[in-house]
Amino acid sequence: MAIYTMKEAKPAPTGNRGVIFWLRENLFPDVKNSLLTLACLYILYTIIPPLLNWMIFDATWTGTKEEIVNSGARWIFIVEKFDQFIYGFYPENLHWRPNLVAILSVAFFISLNVISNNKVKITIILLFPIVCYTLISGGWFGLEAVPTEKWGGLMLTVLVAAVGIIASFPIGIVLALGRQSDMPIVKTLCIGFIEFVRGVPLITILFMASVLLPLFFHDGIEFDKLLRALIGITLFQAAYIAEVVRGGLQAIPRGQYEASEALGLSYWQGMILVILPQALKISIPNLVGSFISLFKDTTLVLIIGLFDVLAMVTLTNSDTNWLGFEVEGYVFVTLIYWVCCFSMSQYSKSIERKFNTEH
Repeated sequence: MAIYTMKEAKPAPTGNRGVIFWLRENLFPDVKNSLLTLACLYILYTIIPPLLNWMIFDATWTGTKEEIVNSGARWIFIVEKFDQFIYGFYPENLHWRPNLVAILSVAFFISLNVISNNKVKITIILLFPIVCYTLISGGWFGLEAVPTEKWGGLMLTVLVAAVGIIASFPIGIVLALGRQSDMPIVKTLCIGFIEFVRGVPLITILFMASVLLPLFFHDGIEFDKLLRALIGITLFQAAYIAEVVRGGLQAIPRGQYEASEALGLSYWQGMILVILPQALKISIPNLVGSFISLFKDTTLVLIIGLFDVLAMVTLTNSDTNWLGFEVEGYVFVTLIYWVCCFSMSQYSKSIERKFNTEH
C-alpha cells in the first residue's frame, strides 16, 4: 500500500510578486500603456497638489472673516454657517431631536443585520418611521411642535430621500407585478401610470403635487407643502422602481414559475417566497442606482419653497456679512453628496455579497 506524504508549498518566484511585478503588470505592460500611465500621472500632478493646497494646506479654518490672509479655502464660512447647512431653520435648542434620530437610524440598520426574528424586524420597521416623525415634528408627549417650514439643510435632504426610497419601493413592486398581470384593466392602469410618470421630468411632478394636489380637497383644509413634495417624489420614484423590478422578474427563468406552481403554491405565495427574492437580488445594482439618483434629485424641492442642503448655499450667501463664499459652500455640499452616494454604493455591494448564492 503506497504511502503519500504532503510536501511543503514553495514560495512564488521573486519575479512574480512584489510592487515591481504589480507595476509592470498593471501600469507598464507595454509601450502604449506606459505612455498612458505617464500622461495620467502628469495630469494628476498638475491637479492634485494645487487642489490640496487650496483645500487643506493654505485654507483658513479658524478666526474671523477680517483675519483671512491665506489664498486657500475659507472654511470659516462653513464653520460659521454649519448649523444652517445641517438643520436649516430648525430651532437651535431642539437640535438634539434630529441628532437623536440620526443615532436611532444607525441603530436601526445595525438591528436589521443582527436580529434574526422576522416578527421583531417587522415591528421595528413599522415603529421606526413613527418614532422619527414624532421626534422631529413634535407636538406629542410634551415635545415642542416644529412646523415643516423650519425644516431644512441636510436633515431635509435625508428625510425626503429616505421617505421617497422607503415608500416608493413597495409601490414599485406592486406596479411591476401589475404590469405583468394577465388582468387587462390592471395591466393597462399600471402601464399608463408608469409610462406617464417616466415621460415627464420630476420638476413637473413637483409642480403638480404643489399646485394641483390641494385642489382635490375642500376649502379650508391645510395640506402641508413638505407632504405634497413627498407624495410627488414617491410616485415619481415608484415608476422607475417598477421598471427595475420588472427587469429582474423577466430575468428569472420560466422554470422557477413552473416549480412554484408544481409545489402547490398560490400566485402570491410563489411570488413572495420564490420569484421576488431572486428578482430583487438581481435588481440590487439598478435599485441602488435609482436610489442614488433620487437622493441627488431632492435638490429640486427648492422650486416649491423647501430649502435643502444645496439651497442653503444660496441662502447663506445672501447674508451681507458673508458675501463671496459660494465656492466653499458648493464644495462642502459636493463632499456631502459624494460621501452619502458613495456610502450607498458600498452598502449595496455588501448586500450583493451577502445574498450571493452562486458559490
